[in-house]
Amino acid sequence: MFRSPVAIGLALLGSALPALAQSTEGGQAGPRSTLDRNVEVALARSAGPALVTEDATVLAWSGDGFEVAEEGDNGVTCYVARSWPESLEPHCFDEEGSRTILPIHLRQMELWHRGMSKAAIDAEIARGLATGAFRVPTRPAMSYMMSSGQRLISDEGHDVGRWEPHLMIYFPYLTESDLGLGALASSDAAVVVDPGTPLSNIMIVVKSFVEVADPTPGSGDGHR
Repeated sequence: MFRSPVAIGLALLGSALPALAQSTEGGQAGPRSTLDRNVEVALARSAGPALVTEDATVLAWSGDGFEVAEEGDNGVTCYVARSWPESLEPHCFDEEGSRTILPIHLRQMELWHRGMSKAAIDAEIARGLATGAFRVPTRPAMSYMMSSGQRLISDEGHDVGRWEPHLMIYFPYLTESDLGLGALASSDAAVVVDPGTPLSNIMIVVKSFVEVADPTPGSGDGHR
């Protein structure tokens, strides 16, 4: 199973937390909505601290796929993922994540948008990894997901708003036992997402959101 960076079923770090659909399991087929371009760019950049995102390349959803909205020069790429048709999941990848994890997730979302099944999407990504069309990181790759504008959907399909600001550090084939967690899926400090897979990553909660204007319908932001 190959999951998107934005859509992991989040386990509670030490207690109970809604399982948030940020994965191919939770992602549902169907058209993804667009945002006003300026709103989408601001929302994408809010995924990480300004020091990281101000010189980043920003991608925007066109209604058919992602395209470059603003060119950057620091190797970072920011975009708003949509694991469910209704979700908004701002992410910023570092240079290695931009080269490896990001292309996989962009392709997944394009295929969800077209109505392709989870099994068919998983098969295409697996073929791409096998043939070299996609590749996994050769060093730990970072994704920032710190935006207060997160609009996340639970595994049951409920709008749960935002969760917690967090980082995702991709390290292929990592397992819980590699971090000393044994059979546990999480600790108070970290969660291993997709353990033992090419897209395994460590999710770490950080202190503060990057605040951004509400991008949801009715906020005057151009959502449609």
